[in-house]
Parts: sequence; structure tokens; C-alpha cells
Amino acid sequence: QVQLVESGGGLVQAGGSLRLSCAASGSIFVSIAMGWYRQAPGKQRELVATITSDGTNYADSVKGRFTISRDNAKNTVYLQMNSLKPEDTAVYYCNANGLTYSASGFDSWGRGTQVTVSS
Repeated sequence: QVQLVESGGGLVQAGGSLRLSCAASGSIFVSIAMGWYRQAPGKQRELVATITSDGTNYADSVKGRFTISRDNAKNTVYLQMNSLKPEDTAVYYCNANGLTYSASGFDSWGRGTQVTVSS
């Protein structure tokens, strides 16, 4: 079983920055993709950014403002969020998928961390 724990959320003024972290633990043989999603009140969960060995992918709404990175040795993914806007307010969820040491696949979610941007 693979667990993900997010940290780094909080309250920030518009134009400010936050850095989210997500640490994966468990019987992880390899993480293929790691990423961040968000869900605002009354809206569906949406992709923010993903990272694989082939590169990164961003939602159009965050391109140029957010940067995703990962430390494979620590099984940790980060999301640096700059120039935050009130519309970035949401619960941010970490996701990871890959293979365990028992050769089974996993697709795990964290519990989420709240990001609130005040105007």
C-alpha cells in the first residue's frame, strides 16, 4: 500500500507564493507519474500539473506561475506556486502511480491540503 501526505498549504494574499510538498511512502518500486490536482468548492477536481520521466504537463491556467518538480530518491513531489490568484483557492491533492515491489500497480491520492488566496 502506498500513502501520500501533502503539506505546505495555507492562506496567502494575491500575488504571493506557496510551496506544496507531497511525500510518498510504502512499498514503492517505481513512481511513474506524480502530480497535483485541485478542487474548488462546487467544482470538479481538475489537473494542475504532472511530472514523469518524459517531462511536465500544466493546466493552461497555471502555466508560467506554477512549477512542479520531484525528488525521486525521496519519492517526493513539489509544487511551487507563484503569483497566486484568488481563483487558485482550492483543496490541492497529490497523486502518484507506479509499481510496488510485489509488481502490482498503484494509483494513490493524498487527503489534500487547503490553499486559500485572499484578494
